[in-house]
Amino acid sequence: EYLQVSLITTGILLFNLGDSNAKKGKHDTAYGLVLIFLSLLLDAVTGGLQDRAKMQCAALNPKTPRAKPSMYEMMLVMNVSGSLVALGFAMFTGQLADGIAFCQRSPAVFHAILVYSLASAVGQNFVYYTVTEFSPLVLTTATSMRKIFSTLYSVLRNPDTPLTSLQWTACALACGGLALDTIGARQKNTKK
Repeated sequence: EYLQVSLITTGILLFNLGDSNAKKGKHDTAYGLVLIFLSLLLDAVTGGLQDRAKMQCAALNPKTPRAKPSMYEMMLVMNVSGSLVALGFAMFTGQLADGIAFCQRSPAVFHAILVYSLASAVGQNFVYYTVTEFSPLVLTTATSMRKIFSTLYSVLRNPDTPLTSLQWTACALACGGLALDTIGARQKNTKK
């Protein structure tokens, strides 16, 4: 599994680093890189917490084999905790009052936020189904590969934005990792 994850992660990293279409003259700021690092770190922490919640649920329900929280319970806990953190940051930075005032002045923005929230809730059903029925690692693999395939589709659809040789190599690495993951899963299923 570590080899598969390493191949996929390395592929995605090289794919992004090999982007020749990136805006020239723009440099990454330390602040932006720290935010990206924190996002990735918290993704890893969240996945570990979700796995721990599934294990604790099984431990707390010894009479129920394979007990685990439902996808809606996971969604509730994650969304409430995320909302509390966002609310805390908005209050700490003073952006809460400004944001509310802006939405009051611009009802179209408030409407767009509501539509986005509803679309996000629908999408979360698929995310949390994958987390509860499989694992956060499977979800990470699926979302990462979706990004790669979306990019490949856009390149094939519009040849004016070709990939560099490094990006093609990165795609091969990521797809190789996915292939190893699929082969490993099939071998586990045939042994059962």
